[in-house]
Amino acid sequence: MNEAERNSPQTTPNIQEIAFVLFIEIRQLIDAAKQRAAVAINSEITLLYWQVGEHIQTEILQGQRAQYGKQIIVSLSKLLTQAYGKGWGEKQLRHCLRLAQTFPNDQIVYTLCRQFSWSHLRLLIYIDDPLKREFYIEIGKLENWSVRQLQERINSMLFERTAISRKPEETINHDLEQLRQNKQISPDLLLKDPYILDFLDISDRYHEKDLEDAILRDIEKFLLELGAGFTFIARQKRIQIDNDDFYIDLLFYNRKLKRLVAIDLKLGNFRHEYKSQMELYLRWLAKYDQESDEQSPLGIILCAGKKQEQIELLELDKSGIHVAEYLTVLPSKELLQAKLQQAITSARRRLPSSEQD
Repeated sequence: MNEAERNSPQTTPNIQEIAFVLFIEIRQLIDAAKQRAAVAINSEITLLYWQVGEHIQTEILQGQRAQYGKQIIVSLSKLLTQAYGKGWGEKQLRHCLRLAQTFPNDQIVYTLCRQFSWSHLRLLIYIDDPLKREFYIEIGKLENWSVRQLQERINSMLFERTAISRKPEETINHDLEQLRQNKQISPDLLLKDPYILDFLDISDRYHEKDLEDAILRDIEKFLLELGAGFTFIARQKRIQIDNDDFYIDLLFYNRKLKRLVAIDLKLGNFRHEYKSQMELYLRWLAKYDQESDEQSPLGIILCAGKKQEQIELLELDKSGIHVAEYLTVLPSKELLQAKLQQAITSARRRLPSSEQD
């Protein structure tokens, strides 16, 4: 050691700083381990429930004793409760049975319970339509829904409100398979009609600016209603064409679709001139804002009401334009269900006969 090194002051390590860095690293290890343990426990419990349901179905309800199935489940529940306490009531055994009936293959259940809890699956197994159930499974995985969010999406009839529900079954299956296998999502899996905006704090009488302001105040909820991958970019985006100024009400980017999405807000019913206005916005965005690796921009025209025949004759989908109603007050489930079922039936009736088969 030379003279300079002997005389230089020793640097005292910052104990608190070192401890904090270690704390952050070790906390990440602990949290990751706890998450893996929770997933493993959930998987084991869910597979146990499937096995219980499969035994009930195979050994009892499908055999000669099927007519006594209800009584046997009641007796079995009492025996299991005596042996293991709460958690094995008659209702729980029926959930187990439903799980086995809905997913006959335990490998399907094993795959699902890596991303969904038993509470998620209890909601999913009571969706009777297989296509609808697959929709909620795939979109739920994509958006990482909590149990509460899944329940809310089912209650608000998300599938029936999504554009894909108006398509032939073959198209629905194809788009869900593309999402499942290749992580590719089609616009029809995200675009909705109507959009439920009942979370907006808005009076009964309002102007377009009031609606826009209310959306921006609750932008997080609006983004959730729009669906996966949406990011807000701008309000009243100014574009200039031939020295004329135009303004896009709301501009978003969707990272799943890799598209810019322009939204135009309208208070009244849809009018045919809205098409040319939106086409102008989309072509400007494609020319000046679209990146080389992005898809063509999409447009959403949100109206208080729709005129279906005008929309069909204008063939808006060919221009990348989606027209949808918005509801600031959520109607009763019965009324919403009737409205959506009518829309789905009408849309499928208009499909070419070759696509309906």
